[in-house]
Amino acid sequence: MKKIILSILIATVAAVLSYGQETPSVKLTGGPYLQNVTETSFTVVWTTNMDAISWVEIAPDDDTHFYNSDRPKYYDTRGLGRRPITKLHKVTVTGLEPGTTYRYRILMNGVIAAENRKHIALTAGWGNEVRRNITKVTTLSPEYDEVKFAMVNDMHESDSVFRTLFPDAMGKYDFVCFNGDMTSANDDEEGIMTHYLKSASKLFGSGTPIMFVRGNHEYRGNAALKWLEYMETPTGKTYYSYNYGDHFFIVLDGGEDKHDSDIRNLGIMITEDYVKEEAEWLKQVVKSEEFLNAKTRIVFCHMDPKDNGWHGQATISKYLVPVLNEAGIDLMLCGHIHQFRYDKPGTTSANFPVVCNPNLKRMDATVTADDIKLEFIDEEKVVKTLNFKPGSYKK
Repeated sequence: MKKIILSILIATVAAVLSYGQETPSVKLTGGPYLQNVTETSFTVVWTTNMDAISWVEIAPDDDTHFYNSDRPKYYDTRGLGRRPITKLHKVTVTGLEPGTTYRYRILMNGVIAAENRKHIALTAGWGNEVRRNITKVTTLSPEYDEVKFAMVNDMHESDSVFRTLFPDAMGKYDFVCFNGDMTSANDDEEGIMTHYLKSASKLFGSGTPIMFVRGNHEYRGNAALKWLEYMETPTGKTYYSYNYGDHFFIVLDGGEDKHDSDIRNLGIMITEDYVKEEAEWLKQVVKSEEFLNAKTRIVFCHMDPKDNGWHGQATISKYLVPVLNEAGIDLMLCGHIHQFRYDKPGTTSANFPVVCNPNLKRMDATVTADDIKLEFIDEEKVVKTLNFKPGSYKK
């Protein structure tokens, strides 16, 4: 009897304490933005203010209302058979048609309590409002006469500047490349989203794929290993490749700029070994049918190759450039030095052109089988233009 009375008393006190308190509500805090868009799939990433379970629904890009029928649902599969309860959500939609536009919406239920095997309490469902926010994605096509992309680098958390660089970016590019050092350090996980990804999702990222390149500053901070969880790549690593029809793109990771044993690396860096591993992967990539048949071949790497430069630049020259020299690369795009520089073929260890984009500036590129055109933008004015002819540097 005493136990029953005690249980009733505890329940009563809990009810009194909770009276008038607002029921938690799940809300979107960052995203959505697109990752790893292929001919038949795409991945959506976003964050919420509380732990939640999530999914994505898609519909054809036609005149039917999104609520016209029960739309296909795709779930976060990182739990390998169990839906993850998390604030970071990553859902891959598969089985799509190439070169096709779809509408999508993200949805989630907040998790108020999860009592092991006994009970899970959920909030009311929430999703991005399809009547006001028509979110679209287009899968890659087997054919691209032209590819347009933008590139920024070395923003170092300058979100206000970042927002001014993309005033009309929605639907303008096939992808946008973040070529490293978008942050000064990944000191905490919240900053990964707030430093630039939150703005990117609003400006273009919900409909335009973002291509991440890890710079030396992304190696730094307690949340550095969490950074990769906010992206999705074909390899599952920070080096990978894409082909847009006959246009081939390689993303490289150059490691840290200082020697791994440098006192400022705090004894936790093994980046040179990682670049060696990457070089072995790269040797296989340049032998692939997609690469060999490509009409243009462009490489992104945050740091530029330089034999007599800092250790990171010398490491790229030592392990990665020899592979690229043999492969016949049309152009390497870098950042890191915070200023514009164009190294003509042969002026460094690279027998292909290397271009460094300034920090806090945008570069626009238009790629065809006959021409690679780069435009360097400062306050929405084109201040410099470069052109390169694909196939000029093949051995």
